[in-house]
Amino acid sequence: MNVILVSSRWTQSRSIYLGGRQIVLLILLLSGLIIMAAFALQSLMSVSTESAMQVAPVRFERSSIDTLAVKLGEMQARVQRLDALGGRLVRLTGMKPSEFQFDQPPAQGGPLVTLGALSAAGLSQQLDSLTYLVDDRADKLMALQTLLMQNQLSRGMLPSAMPVTEGVYTSNFGWRLDPITGQSAMHEGVDFMAEPGTAIHASAGGVVVYADTHAQYGNMVEIDHGNDIVTRYAHASRLLVKVGQVVRRGDKIAEVGRTGRSTGNHLHFEVRYKGSAQNPVRFLQAG
Repeated sequence: MNVILVSSRWTQSRSIYLGGRQIVLLILLLSGLIIMAAFALQSLMSVSTESAMQVAPVRFERSSIDTLAVKLGEMQARVQRLDALGGRLVRLTGMKPSEFQFDQPPAQGGPLVTLGALSAAGLSQQLDSLTYLVDDRADKLMALQTLLMQNQLSRGMLPSAMPVTEGVYTSNFGWRLDPITGQSAMHEGVDFMAEPGTAIHASAGGVVVYADTHAQYGNMVEIDHGNDIVTRYAHASRLLVKVGQVVRRGDKIAEVGRTGRSTGNHLHFEVRYKGSAQNPVRFLQAG
């Protein structure tokens, strides 16, 4: 084979003769160069793939850690809410705060028995289970708090507090000789003799439904406590509340006097259920 080489730098063309052996060597040389280039390209691609594979786990691990960190933050917030709820329940039940220290970690201990390192997937599964348990306990504690508050409200609506803190218990509930006529008559309340102007307090929370002068009771206050329970405070010298006013247990509503059908300064106190007179002592003793 004759190969003619032509160049602008040469004054004349040059020719090269290639025999069969030279052609074979040239083909082998070109093949070797192609194979070396292929190997180099494959190595480069392999390195790039390995680098990508190494970066992918790092990114996946970083993403898993971020996800677990978010879940851990949510769990910490839920535990703080449970601590606050537990403190409220302790106060509602009247237990000693020292018996249930919700702001302190529980006392634990024992021999060390390990099961090896947890994987990110296993840890995430345990966090999910713990989150479910915390939410379930929170719902139950909230229900318990609601029941306790309802119980406290119910007790607060029962007339169990003494209507006067200064005075002498002078007359029982039931049949007695009427102090004015001397005849046997039903006394539908109890009497507390006290100095004029002595404070009269609401025996329980409720709404004032009567605050005016009555022919028999004199200046009288009636408080509706709900559940068909009403209390009466009679013979007052001065009324301090109005109809429709909401009062709490212990609020001052009137002052002791001797208005109406009375022989002296005292408080006549009644408790009525569905309109029928009840013995107030039973409620006061319960308080």
